[in-house]
Amino acid sequence: MNEALFYEKLAKDRVHCHLCPHECVIADGKAGICSVRGNRGGVLYALTYGKIISSCVDPVEKKPLNHFYPGCSTYSIGSIGCNLRCIHCQNWQISHPEIAAGDRPLVDLSPAAAVQKAKQNNCRALVWTYNEPSIWYEYVLDSAQLARKEGLLTVLVTAGMINSAPLQALLEWIDAYRLDIKGFSEDFYQRLTGSRALGQVLENARAAYASGAHVEIVTNVIPNWNDAEPQLRGLARWMVDNLSADVPWHVTRYYPYHQLAEPPTPLATLERAREIGLQEGLNYVYVGNVPGHPFEKTRCPACGKLLIDRSGYRIAANHVVQGACEYCGHRLGHYRGD
Repeated sequence: MNEALFYEKLAKDRVHCHLCPHECVIADGKAGICSVRGNRGGVLYALTYGKIISSCVDPVEKKPLNHFYPGCSTYSIGSIGCNLRCIHCQNWQISHPEIAAGDRPLVDLSPAAAVQKAKQNNCRALVWTYNEPSIWYEYVLDSAQLARKEGLLTVLVTAGMINSAPLQALLEWIDAYRLDIKGFSEDFYQRLTGSRALGQVLENARAAYASGAHVEIVTNVIPNWNDAEPQLRGLARWMVDNLSADVPWHVTRYYPYHQLAEPPTPLATLERAREIGLQEGLNYVYVGNVPGHPFEKTRCPACGKLLIDRSGYRIAANHVVQGACEYCGHRLGHYRGD
């Protein structure tokens, strides 16, 4: 166990964790809402430091990141725990465990070993994903610093549930910040995730973009929950006004899982969400979780030519040359690639 960062000691062996907006006050022997930051004798420990539950060599498109070195391989790792309680969570078995139960097959992987695995597998980036990486803070920070020294890119796949000070310290070492913005209403966030987190998530999106990190936004569109036009239009307009018209927005298909039983998102709803995003001024809006859909491909916003021909996670052709359209020379803003 490693001692955690961003906490203070209180009377009677309690601790106050300042990592995320929950601001948990934790008694001796207990853990915060994330289940992985625990008080042992008045000291807050990162209980899952160096412990993973999953690792995989993934294409960067699986994150999804469409404008960040398209076609490259990533070494993606995850652990257990989360500081949200999303009722539609696809990974709830690892995101909502009690670490004390001891029923999760965690494997040791030090920061140095993670970097070495990425290099051995010819991966361009090290990615923290599958569960919420913010609660794995100390491990992510140490790994990201080492990855940077070893010439690897670094990617966070996150719901953005972290306070501003720890995020700012981490962003120095992060190349790409792939953020879920689940909707555009605090009431919706409360119903879906158990937390009124939207304000902090939006602030973190602004901070990540301002830091120079590559940012892409994902919204899982859920029928009867966040598919109303005011929510979709409001979020798209917010992205244009606060980030950039060139930041990609992935509107992805929801499937029933965990505690939510709404039917899968109709394709017409996703296509309408894309249309709304374009109407509000976004240049790149992708339909996700629908393999083979024509709107998962990248087209030049200036001439309309097909630039990146992708099907699912496979890149068939890439006509972006030094960040510009091969046909008309239009430069793709907020794009990183060779």
